[in-house]
Amino acid sequence: MRIIIFGATGGVGQHAVRRALAAGHDVTAFVRTPEKLEQQDGVTIRQGDAFDAAAVIDAVSGHDAVISALSSSQALKRSNELERMTQNIIRGMQQAGVSRIAYCASAGVDGELTGVIGKGIAWVLRNALADHRAALDHINAAGLNVTVARPTSLNDAAFIADYVETFEGMPPMSRPIPRASVADFLVKSLEQPDIYSNTSVGLSL
Repeated sequence: MRIIIFGATGGVGQHAVRRALAAGHDVTAFVRTPEKLEQQDGVTIRQGDAFDAAAVIDAVSGHDAVISALSSSQALKRSNELERMTQNIIRGMQQAGVSRIAYCASAGVDGELTGVIGKGIAWVLRNALADHRAALDHINAAGLNVTVARPTSLNDAAFIADYVETFEGMPPMSRPIPRASVADFLVKSLEQPDIYSNTSVGLSL
């Protein structure tokens, strides 16, 4: 499979590049700063800015699927960066005839965090969640085949294969999950469209 990864120099994106390569996929990393990409051997590097619609549209051409591991530079502040970058990816997919995308969001993007603690977390993350939600609304409106990853808090622990997935709500324990495990899920979801097409999946340990 020919996969283009946006956000390839981020915490989840770096692992997604390695995971996709290890599985034998043809991997393109769309990056603003190529020297930040840790795994470069075997990777096609496309330098560009995800805010540049023309660059994104050109880069998506020739691929079978997209992984978005993008994040906002504004952290928890109000922002529409993810929405804007995702709109460019959508335009690229539409022009290239690509329909499959795996999108890394966050727990809470579906309003699934409940209880006092869950609602408190959702309030802290409200701006980031709103930006992810706007991006996903555009993806859905475009009729793309999307798998949404909704991980709990992330850490840099070593890869753990037996992470928990749930198609509704969140896993009962909702413990922090390694970024490498989230990356594994993103690639796996593209490899198994019969299971993960048009789904939103909560992830934790």
